[in-house]
Amino acid sequence: MAEIEDAIERADREAFTRQPPKTLKGQIGYLIKQLKTTRAVAQELGVSQRSVERYRKGERKHPPQAIAERIDAAVRARWQPQVRKRRQRQAATTGGITVETRARFGYTAPIGTTDDGRFRRLTVHLPPAYAQRLFDARDAGASDQQMRAIIAEGFKEVYFQDGGARATGLSDVTLNDIDYLDLDY
Repeated sequence: MAEIEDAIERADREAFTRQPPKTLKGQIGYLIKQLKTTRAVAQELGVSQRSVERYRKGERKHPPQAIAERIDAAVRARWQPQVRKRRQRQAATTGGITVETRARFGYTAPIGTTDDGRFRRLTVHLPPAYAQRLFDARDAGASDQQMRAIIAEGFKEVYFQDGGARATGLSDVTLNDIDYLDLDY
């Protein structure tokens, strides 16, 4: 599951200054404008080119649920790319990123202390450097596990070690069994 990727996508959608098209005709028109041809739209959606042409003309108004969801997802993925970039750039340079999650945190700690992983519900604001690393990793096609490691490292520094003020012997923090994870920037 791509929980981190989905969380970034949800956070991006909150930044929209205008809502994407809601009608089928409007959505197909937008996709054709973005992808240039009905054939490219058909390939993206996994339908025939003729179906795309029918949707565009309004001859067919109610696609099957699965196709309607694919159309909506394709539109939202391309909607307002400049707004997304601006928000991400701001988070990576000045604002940072807030992570809210309920997950099992495991860690490696010195002998004599507990290192049993346990569920915690945390809301932690990570510095801009972690936002930059997270966006760079996503753009480079990093796996969900690699992006989890970046967030876990941020939690280790900011939450568990409080910037070096405590738990200095803590060497490794892992983020497992995510119930939910939300990002805000």
